[in-house]
Amino acid sequence: MKNVAAFQKTWQTTGRWLDAIAHSMGSTDTERAYHVLRSVLHAVRDRLPPDEAVHFAAQLPMLVRGFYFEGWHMADKPLRYRHKEDLLERIAKDLPALDPSQRESAVTAVFEVLEREISEGETQKLKHALPKPIRELWPTAA
Repeated sequence: MKNVAAFQKTWQTTGRWLDAIAHSMGSTDTERAYHVLRSVLHAVRDRLPPDEAVHFAAQLPMLVRGFYFEGWHMADKPLRYRHKEDLLERIAKDLPALDPSQRESAVTAVFEVLEREISEGETQKLKHALPKPIRELWPTAA
């Protein structure tokens, strides 16, 4: 199975994403970066209308797309939180060991990876679907 090209590609791409997130947070801990990526993606996913959440997922590497959808119940979505504090509180519930001062940088680290790795058109759609206070965590926000 390790010789299947699609698996090798998604493994390498996901590893690159985790390395970038860890580095952005001043660390080399890719296990922690995985938890950050998963938590932020779930928070964003749950804020999006279901059709937009599915469309966004198509841009993710296969492995990331798997844990993006993990535990998703689209019947009660989207959640309507509007402020970055709401998003950061959601991250805190998922990652209670993450220091409060690191929550914002964790979200920004994931957004930086998304900005680099997914298409510009999709990042524009994603940013447009998020409320302005949350969008301000995006690294290219002015």
